[in-house]
Amino acid sequence: MINLKNLSDDELTILMKNGIEGAFDEIYNRYWDKLFYAAYRMVKSTQVAEEITQDTFMLVWTKRQTLDIQSLKPYLAAMLRYEVYRYLAKSKQAEQTQSLIQHTEPKSVSIEEEIENKLLLEIITKLTNQLPEKCRLVFQYNKLQDKPLADVCEEMKISQKTAEAHLTKALKVIRINLSNAMHMLLQLMLLLLFS
Repeated sequence: MINLKNLSDDELTILMKNGIEGAFDEIYNRYWDKLFYAAYRMVKSTQVAEEITQDTFMLVWTKRQTLDIQSLKPYLAAMLRYEVYRYLAKSKQAEQTQSLIQHTEPKSVSIEEEIENKLLLEIITKLTNQLPEKCRLVFQYNKLQDKPLADVCEEMKISQKTAEAHLTKALKVIRINLSNAMHMLLQLMLLLLFS
């Protein structure tokens, strides 16, 4: 069996492109801290930096077969910068939308929003219940119960890297399935509106 820790970035990149999860895990372990700190320096928020770093690695894994990676370290840094810019653009747009909403609508939550929030939470809960137990627990504690990842690690007696790997897997599964579920929900709502 190959010891992935001894392989170069180029060798790991080739194995990852061929779908070897262990190679991806090794890249993740090598570069998680560096990317997280780079993101943190740009956004000044631990939670946002974690999400951006997770999103960067998720993008690497999902697009691994089409990526043209000449040198892994600068490539990951460029992908991270892109994710940071995307986050900043989205948050600026969200602030503008929020400002507009605050000026045009009352602050109370409408019944429709309450129903949508409950439906979304129900869908996410169903999706997380399909995950392996530790993966599900890390996601639920960290994302649904808003516990810091360090506390989750201590409670579950797992390492930070293991928790991050579980969270990455959970987010990947949920985003893919949530996208499909939201698409179906939107179709249902449009059907109800126009029938």
